[in-house]
Amino acid sequence: MFTASAEYYDLIYSALKDYDAETAQIASLLRRLDPTCRTVLDVACGTGEHARLLAGAGFDVDGLDLDPAFIRIASGKHPAGRFIEADMTDFHIQRRYDAVVCLFSSIGYVRTLERVGQAFRCFRDHLAPGGVIVVEPWFLPGVLDPSRAVRQTAEANGLTVSRVSRVEIEGTLSRVHFDYEITDATGTRHAKETHELGLFTPAELLQRFQAAGLRAEYDPKGLTDRGLYVARVA
Repeated sequence: MFTASAEYYDLIYSALKDYDAETAQIASLLRRLDPTCRTVLDVACGTGEHARLLAGAGFDVDGLDLDPAFIRIASGKHPAGRFIEADMTDFHIQRRYDAVVCLFSSIGYVRTLERVGQAFRCFRDHLAPGGVIVVEPWFLPGVLDPSRAVRQTAEANGLTVSRVSRVEIEGTLSRVHFDYEITDATGTRHAKETHELGLFTPAELLQRFQAAGLRAEYDPKGLTDRGLYVARVA
């Protein structure tokens, strides 16, 4: 998915996301839900920025992601953690965690409600007794504007990355088209990516939690105004 941009991901999002503030909210939430919470599995961990910061806040954090480049980057940031390349709908780790988190709308990448249910069952199966699941969803149906194009530019150490994104909607699927312009000492090059994410309503996701044997609550604001689900074994 991020085959063209994995090495530029942190640069791009350094100007778009406040990882420190988000991680502080997550850490506070986990400790409020369970003051003894210590072990965390970061599903679809990306480059491991949340994992690194959660570890810095005192948690024992492992991660998984489908993208091998992300696993390499995350492992370099947080060498004490175990990072594995795996699909969030079908993974098997010989460990159970006090918390399983899936952040930054990554659940949307499973694309269908059937696969959402498979992911939630995997999350449940990796919970320690009394554990908690935290899921940050993708945008709700009807929120994204296909007529809008958004440009972001970031610069550091002689590298400039400009990204234009636009969205295409087809039924319950959103396609996010990214066009990159990357300029460094060697010149300028271009790259493209298309990301597909499913569009799910809160009612649909709550039903999938329930079907997976989980009792979930939905906060429509969440960390970044995308909402947040908190679930435990029913």
